[in-house]
Amino acid sequence: MANASDRFTVKFRGVRGSHAMPGPSTVRFGGNTSCIEINAGNHLIILDAGTGIIGLGNEIAANHLASGNNVNDRTPITFTVLFSHTHHDHTQGFAFFKPAYIPTSTCYLFGPRLLEVELEEGLSKAMVSPYFPVQLEDLPSFRKVQSVHESEVVVFESDNDPPQVLNYYRDNHAKNNHKVRVRAMHSLAHPNGGVFVYRIEMNGKSVVYATDTEGYVGGDQRLVNFSRDCTLLIHDSQYMHPDYVTGPIPVQGYGHSTVDMAAEVASQAGAGKLALFHYDPVYDDATLTKMESRAKGIFKNTVAATEGLEIEL
Repeated sequence: MANASDRFTVKFRGVRGSHAMPGPSTVRFGGNTSCIEINAGNHLIILDAGTGIIGLGNEIAANHLASGNNVNDRTPITFTVLFSHTHHDHTQGFAFFKPAYIPTSTCYLFGPRLLEVELEEGLSKAMVSPYFPVQLEDLPSFRKVQSVHESEVVVFESDNDPPQVLNYYRDNHAKNNHKVRVRAMHSLAHPNGGVFVYRIEMNGKSVVYATDTEGYVGGDQRLVNFSRDCTLLIHDSQYMHPDYVTGPIPVQGYGHSTVDMAAEVASQAGAGKLALFHYDPVYDDATLTKMESRAKGIFKNTVAATEGLEIEL
């Protein structure tokens, strides 16, 4: 069994795009919006905070409560959230994330500055009065919120060190052999400023998170190069190809990919495995099963992500 310090796991907590879709037709794949839990050694890294983060927070809070009889004895909670952007389906769960309400928690929140709006301002607007009873600045946890640029990297030097933001091109320390390193690519293939695609690296393995991005003719070559030889590629797969080109509502230009686009990027990048993600909320379990089959015909080592699916890298 691998040492806990070397574990590198990816767990899907929410796989839908646009809005949550609970109900009998989505039981297998799940109805919560975007959230992925990554355990990299002792570091908890969360990709986006859609409604899927709520269940994760409930589990973390329960384990925290069970770790001691009083607040001073309990194991402190430390986590990092990487936001791809601040559209509602990627932020709406954070306001209900219980660890953020625990005074001893430490929260590191990173993401892009889009349309001249800093990350902290974007997150604050998701919890603004009179639409929500608690504002971001009123949360009792300790928070460090920072906008990052694609020329910067987030590094965790060891199991016990907090994340640091370094300039990848100007700081030689950024290229050192850190415990965990996170790089970002600014994709413009999504409305209102684009999104960040993230690459998380540890022990020679890597996961690329490419949600809310739309493909190009011949494949998105910037994304292909950014994803080159990654262990796992998680790629937006909102649409089946027929719905993308001839659906009742035109969706080209909405900033989302077809399953064919996702599989093509995985193939060109030489990814080890492709996980389909960010499904159209109208797609039921049967449709997503067909989507997975379609992707396998292009890139064999494909899985359609389901809530609760855990992949060890």
